[in-house]
Amino acid sequence: MVVGVPRETFPGENRVALIPAGVTTLTKAGLEVVVEKNTGVAAGYPDKEFTDKGAKIIEKRADVFSKADIILQVRGYGANPEEGKRDLAVMKEGQVVIASLEPLSEAKLMQELAKQRTISFAMELIPRITRAQSMDVLSSMANIAGYKAVLLAADVLPKMFPMMMTAAGTIVAAKVFIIGAGVAGLQAIATARRLGAVVHAYDVRPAVKEQVLSLGAKFVEMELEAGEAEDRGGYAKEMDEEFYRRQRELMTRVVAENDVVITTAAVPGKKAPVLITEEMVKGMHPGSVIVDLAAERGGNCELTEANKTVEKHGVTILGPINLAATVPFHASQMYSKNIVTFLNLLVKEGKLNLDMEDEIIRDTLVTQGGEVVNQRVKELLTGA
Repeated sequence: MVVGVPRETFPGENRVALIPAGVTTLTKAGLEVVVEKNTGVAAGYPDKEFTDKGAKIIEKRADVFSKADIILQVRGYGANPEEGKRDLAVMKEGQVVIASLEPLSEAKLMQELAKQRTISFAMELIPRITRAQSMDVLSSMANIAGYKAVLLAADVLPKMFPMMMTAAGTIVAAKVFIIGAGVAGLQAIATARRLGAVVHAYDVRPAVKEQVLSLGAKFVEMELEAGEAEDRGGYAKEMDEEFYRRQRELMTRVVAENDVVITTAAVPGKKAPVLITEEMVKGMHPGSVIVDLAAERGGNCELTEANKTVEKHGVTILGPINLAATVPFHASQMYSKNIVTFLNLLVKEGKLNLDMEDEIIRDTLVTQGGEVVNQRVKELLTGA
C-alpha cells in the first residue's frame, strides 16, 4: 500500500502530518511513502530528510492523491473547508483519509466527503482510553497550546513572572490563574511555575486537584455540583447555563486578584462556555492579561476576538488560534507519532484492517461506502 502526504494548505498551517522518522516506521511495516514537494519545509523537515528515510518526493499534489491508497493530513476537509475543497476532486473511491476533520463542528461537510466514497478517519475522535494515549492528537496539541499560552501572556504582561530580590528592591511574583486543568491547563500550570509565577487553578472536576497540587499550584475550591463533567470518551461535557452562572459568580473575586488568566474550557463540537464576563474584566487590574485558548470556539471570555489581541477596560485579551502551528517542528513530531501509531493499528500485514469491534477504529471512522457512518456525526446531522 502507498501512503501519501500532501502539503498543508490551510492558511498559517506549518505542521506536517508525517516526519522523516515516521517514514522509517511505515517502510519497515511494508508501506511505500510518497510526499509532496516541500511539504515539511515550514516545519523544519526538508525533502532530503524524507528521501534519506526512503520516501519518494512528488512534484504535483494531484499525483500524490492518485498514487496513494492512504492520505495523511494535519487538516483534512472539514478542518480546512476553503482550500481543502479542491482535494475532493482528486480523491479516489476507497481511498483512506486520516486527518483532523472537525466532524463535530462541520458535520455537513462530512457528507461531501462521503460523496467521494472515501474511508475517512478523524483524529479528534480518538477515544481517551489508556490504549489510545499514543494516538491522542487533541492531548498532544493541547500540551503545546498550554505551553505557548503562558509565553504569550509573559510577553504582553507589563510585569515579570518570577519573584526577584534585587538591590533596587523586591519584585513580587506575578499571579496566574488557570481555568481548566485538562492537558492544556496542566501544561500551562507547569510552564507558569517554571517561569516563577504564583499559580492558582480551577476545574469542574474535583478529581484533578491532586494533579494541580503536584505541579506546585494551588487548587481553587468552589462549592458547585458538577455531576458528570466528562463523557464516556473522556472529553468535557457541556454543563447547563445555571451551572456556568454560579461558576462566574464564584470566580469573579479570583479573577480580579490575578495578573494573568488563562482559560482552556472547550467542549468538542460545541460553542465554548462563557466563563469571564465583561463585568469580570472591568474588575481586573489595568495591565492584566487574559489568554483565551477557546477563542476558536467562540471564547471563554465575553470580549475575546478570535485570532486578535484586543484591549478592553485596560485588560489585554488574546484570542490565539492554532497555537500548535506556531511550534511546527515539535508539533509535527507529536502529530506524526499519533498518526503513525493509529495507522499501525489500521494496517496489518500490508492490508487495511477495518475491525469494527475495536472501539478506536469504530469511534474514529467518519465516512465509508458513500455514507457518514459515525454515530456521533449522524446524530448531529439528524438533530437527534
